[in-house]
Amino acid sequence: MPSTRPMQPWLGLAGWWLLSFAAAAVGALASIQARAFYGQLAQPPWAPPAAVFGPVWTLLYALMGLAAWQVWRAGGWSRRRVALGLFVAQLAANAGWSWLFFGWHLGGAAFADIVVLWLLLVATVRVFWRARPVAGALLLPYLGWVSFAAALNWRVWQLNPLALG
Repeated sequence: MPSTRPMQPWLGLAGWWLLSFAAAAVGALASIQARAFYGQLAQPPWAPPAAVFGPVWTLLYALMGLAAWQVWRAGGWSRRRVALGLFVAQLAANAGWSWLFFGWHLGGAAFADIVVLWLLLVATVRVFWRARPVAGALLLPYLGWVSFAAALNWRVWQLNPLALG
């Protein structure tokens, strides 16, 4: 991303979506066999069907890119370095979770990662809200989903200690 806002703001939006969906793609590489692996794990009764995850994450990544674009438009990298740096850090933690859980079957490490992701995300929501309240609000569904995912990660890990050791 450039340090100043481009004359064509829609190109900036495309860039933030590209970054967000690139993080999604990195996580998806680890999740190629996720449906089969996840399907054989014991699940709590409140776990959603596997088919829910793809559409939910697609929407959340779109909202993430839109939120980052809003903050970037409110000052660019030079004025919003902390906020946008937190955003990039939480994207990295998000992508890493898929590798830990689905790629390497490390339930405890995945849970630690999602706790870090949650903390980074709370910080990101706070600084985004200060820059542009709508940007912070756009991340609230993501925060809710990550909170739910953390609880699910914990429970699935506890139910499957051998598979997720």
